Amino acid sequence: MSWDEDGTPHPLALRRAGRSELEPDRLPEVRELEVLGWEPAPEELRWAFLPYVWPPAARTWIPDRSTHWAVETLLDGQGHITAVEAAPLPEADLHDLEGETDTVLAGLGLPPRPRGRLWLLRPVGPFATVGELLGHLDALAASRGVETRACAAFLALVRAELEALDRT
Repeated sequence: MSWDEDGTPHPLALRRAGRSELEPDRLPEVRELEVLGWEPAPEELRWAFLPYVWPPAARTWIPDRSTHWAVETLLDGQGHITAVEAAPLPEADLHDLEGETDTVLAGLGLPPRPRGRLWLLRPVGPFATVGELLGHLDALAASRGVETRACAAFLALVRAELEALDRT
């Protein structure tokens, strides 16, 4: 298991460079990879470890050229929207978000994720989508009394199940 620290990004990502004002899931290279069966890794903290334990042949990454946005909605006294302002999320806020993920990973005994990557996954086993596979992992955890949060027991269950599915 690893973050593929020395690996290279998916070849489709090499055609593009520079920052984009698009959100991660709207980047052209993400959309191109989705057509090829890749899906963005889930962003919820409980899945922060997922690319680390995902079978290497079914995971890839691309450089994160996206912009993360802070959106502020202003309301009047009746709760009606009067204005919406969007601005790029400041670097300090992005760093705080990455720090939160690193804290979760450290609590699991895993190293921090390499910075500047967007992870994409392909389903393994009999599942048609990553979402179906995640649903299976949640159901398996529930059937075994394992909490579906970023904890050692859930990590061990997910790692073992992904290894078993990858062999089928």
